[in-house]
Amino acid sequence: MNERHQVFPTAPFAAALEQVDVAALRRRFVDQNEMIAIEDFLPAECLECLLAELPALEPRVHRNFIPKHKKGGSVSRYALDDTAPAFAALYRMPALLQFLGQLTGEKLMYCPPDDAHTYALYYYTEAGDHIGWHYDTSYYRGSRYTILFGLVDQSSCKLEYELYKDDPKRESRLIGVSLKPGMLVVFNGDKLWHRVTPLAAGERRVVLTLEYVTSTAMHPFRRFVSNMKDAIAYFGFKQVFKARAH
Repeated sequence: MNERHQVFPTAPFAAALEQVDVAALRRRFVDQNEMIAIEDFLPAECLECLLAELPALEPRVHRNFIPKHKKGGSVSRYALDDTAPAFAALYRMPALLQFLGQLTGEKLMYCPPDDAHTYALYYYTEAGDHIGWHYDTSYYRGSRYTILFGLVDQSSCKLEYELYKDDPKRESRLIGVSLKPGMLVVFNGDKLWHRVTPLAAGERRVVLTLEYVTSTAMHPFRRFVSNMKDAIAYFGFKQVFKARAH
């Protein structure tokens, strides 16, 4: 392993997770239609480890632009595995998987090794970088949960989301939050209508995303659609189809 790689400090994060009142967080999560945002969740030591990996990842950022919907940069799980394995170590922490399972009330699983979006970085570094309103649609046969960790937020960007958009029994609520360093956001991708507002000139924002699922099964056609979405909108064809070339 290259000496520049950081070893993710799993022990302090696991210790911090043991102190969390999961039952109280789950009540909030359920009340908010399977969505929660928690500030200062990632211990400082863990955040610093991930931040130390970012300079080496700059050359691996794939820029993408879809008119009227999305503009930004992304780094796939394959590039992270090659360059910064600390992110994979965080993703595969048993204590984190257990916490998320208790929070969601689901038996969560890791995504398959050929899913480029399993864990990834989103870079907002140029004026106008954003993503429009969308759901994180699950192409798996079960549910897909999106986990976001704020890493860098020197920006005016907001993660805006509309709670209860599809619940006729409740009045919808539009909320905007800054994804501050160390902040955790967890939501059911099929339920949360959300976007990221445009970046202003001279600003910078970097977010880590993790995905966990309730089933790893996916119809071959849906796998093709998912791969094409990731190739066009996020990581490029070379990265998305890297695993299938071997």
